[in-house]
Amino acid sequence: MRISDISRLAWDQVKRRKVVTGLCMAGISIGCAAIIVALSIGESAKSYSEKQLNQSFKMDEITVTANGGIPSHGGEGGGGGATPEASDKLDPGKLTRQKLDIIQGLKHVNAAAPFQELGYIQMLTMDNRIADVQVIGTDLRLLTKYDKTFLQGGGSDLPRMAVLNYGATLGLIDDETNQKMLEGFRNDPYNVQLREQYDSLSVLPSQMYQQQFQLQQFKDYSNPASKILQSAPLRVIGILNKASGADDLMESYNKIIYVSLETAHQLVEELSMTNGTVGQEGVYNSAIVKVDSTDNIVQVEKLIQKLTLTTSTNLYQLEQLADEFNMVKKVALGVGVFILIIASISIIVAMTMSTHQRRRQIGIMKVLGANMGQIRNMFITEAALLGMMGGMLGVLISYLIVFGINKLIGTAAGPVPGDGIIINIPIMTIPIGIAFAVMTGVFSGIYPAISASRTNALTAIKRD
Repeated sequence: MRISDISRLAWDQVKRRKVVTGLCMAGISIGCAAIIVALSIGESAKSYSEKQLNQSFKMDEITVTANGGIPSHGGEGGGGGATPEASDKLDPGKLTRQKLDIIQGLKHVNAAAPFQELGYIQMLTMDNRIADVQVIGTDLRLLTKYDKTFLQGGGSDLPRMAVLNYGATLGLIDDETNQKMLEGFRNDPYNVQLREQYDSLSVLPSQMYQQQFQLQQFKDYSNPASKILQSAPLRVIGILNKASGADDLMESYNKIIYVSLETAHQLVEELSMTNGTVGQEGVYNSAIVKVDSTDNIVQVEKLIQKLTLTTSTNLYQLEQLADEFNMVKKVALGVGVFILIIASISIIVAMTMSTHQRRRQIGIMKVLGANMGQIRNMFITEAALLGMMGGMLGVLISYLIVFGINKLIGTAAGPVPGDGIIINIPIMTIPIGIAFAVMTGVFSGIYPAISASRTNALTAIKRD
């Protein structure tokens, strides 16, 4: 018999025995749907977690710092008066403008900007309100490259300009009120009413856009009576949006002011700051490299390390997450396979019963010249068809299940769309589910096929 004849006979039997076909397909479809839904939930949860991790830990960024393990060979005062190129040779571990230009030209790098940390300084507004802020010198025009969006204004390369994050506009209170609050906490640290009042003041917004402010600090922190150094006024040209998922109270504890690198050098002189490399022209204490994809982080990081620089990423968070979700996927796959094993038992029973019911047919086929291999192939093809049909039904069921789960998640998430997890069925899970279903049918049909092929033709015809 030709393959087409075997397939036609198998399909005729599948159509004729509707009840048996329906029961076998039901078991296989449930197992197939369980595998597809479980893998889809695991993959969607992983993608959602990666997205949240990237928002919190910036997985696609590389923090670059000077390599402190490589000492300068210039001797005492060897760097004085040297050109930037000569200085870099004397201290190859430095993070310089030239190295940042090289990094910016690397493949897969979207942005490479210095983030020169000046430390925490007190901000003083024109109406005498204060707050402790972190000041960072960078290229203000590149802030949008680092997933930052502007609530007001934008970046600029003009000197004496500043961009405030959302937290820096919250909790600006006058010094007298601040001292009274601190005194109250010292006298009664467990005063609930005072804590609520302090929290309400901490999230009180201020209109800072296009306003001027100064930065100030003690000349000698060990002496409270020391002279206070103040910078020349700076103007706010931009306010950043608050971080996704953060509330105002969380933002109030993270106050950052971004200034241009030129302004940062001016502040160093005005406030007599001497920390790290802040005062050195063209030399930075840290930079952040934005990569186009987390898949290219390791490749870019290795190239940066060849410039004798120290790098760090948060990829270990992603690796831990991948290990956890791989375990979840294995468990989910095991559950689906277990259901398919149960379904395979029903196929074996149904096909074995079919063998006994079709003894006369098998006997006639053998008398007409069909051999054992052809009889086996017919039963295995029949079982494979059951698996294929059950798998296709399972795909349909999996889409219905995922649709229902998304509806429930959307209802539970509330009125804000896009904040919760959305389950999608990856295309690759569909052939996986169907393949498992077909294999279940084939393996389940092996025993009945062998049993049918061994049926004695004359005995089968005489009995019927």
